[in-house]
This record gives sequence, C-alpha cells and structure tokens, in this order.
Amino acid sequence: MINDEYFLAALRLAAGMDPMPGHVSAAARDIYGLRVPQAVTANPADHGGGRAARSGAPDRDDGSHLVRFVTDGLTFDLEVTVGDGLIDVAGQIFPDPGEGAVIDVRTPHLTLTRQVTQNGRFAATGLPPGWLSVVYHRPGHAPVQTRWVRIRP
Repeated sequence: MINDEYFLAALRLAAGMDPMPGHVSAAARDIYGLRVPQAVTANPADHGGGRAARSGAPDRDDGSHLVRFVTDGLTFDLEVTVGDGLIDVAGQIFPDPGEGAVIDVRTPHLTLTRQVTQNGRFAATGLPPGWLSVVYHRPGHAPVQTRWVRIRP
C-alpha cells in the first residue's frame, strides 16, 4: 500500500506545484478518516413543511428546523435545535428499522452512538455547532449516511 505522504508528494510533483501547506494535508487526512466504507449516501430533500421529529408539529419558532434526507427506500427526518451554543438532534427514520439498528450522530471530532427505537426515533444532545452527519447501521445491510450539513448557532 502506498504511503499517504509519498502519494501526496507524487501528486504535487506531477502537478508542478509548490508543496501543500502541512495544515491542508492534515485536514485532508482527517476528512478522509471520516468516510464510511461501502455506505449509501442519503441526499437532502424538501420536507414540504412536514412534521418535526419530536413534536409532531411543523417547524417551530424555538430555533429548531427540520432537515430531510432520502435514499432508495429510506427517509431520515432530523429536527435540529440550537440552544446555549450547542446542538440537539431528534430524528426519525422511515420505514421503521426493526431490531438491532443504531445511529451514529457525527461531528468531525465527536461521534455519539444511539439505539434506534422500534418506531425509528433517536436523539443526541449537546453537540458542538458545525458540521454534522448521521450514519444508520442495520444488521444485514450496508450503512446509510447523510451528507454532511453545517449547523450554525
């Protein structure tokens, strides 16, 4: 297997460019480390003013909003609330997941793993603002991940 540093140096030489700053190379390696091999990616979709994951009500005026992701046969609804500088996520997956399903709610520096209830609900609180992704793991299936979204306070 090719050494990462050797590979990056070869790319720089081939492009005839100056060396890449060290912090850029480090950031690229960090981001590459966040990939989920063989995962299916759920893309953002319009939620059409649907119900929020927790309240059963449309988007509320308490700082929360609904983000929907879809892929073949699955829908993720994430209700994201920002308060006191931190992010809370309440989510629901359709159709209902069955037994053994877990969710990883991820930021670039933190992953919280939660069990998914029989009706497809989960929650994670106290996340730092910034980039967020959710990975859904079900026994016997490839993982499904949402695209990364940026949540600002």
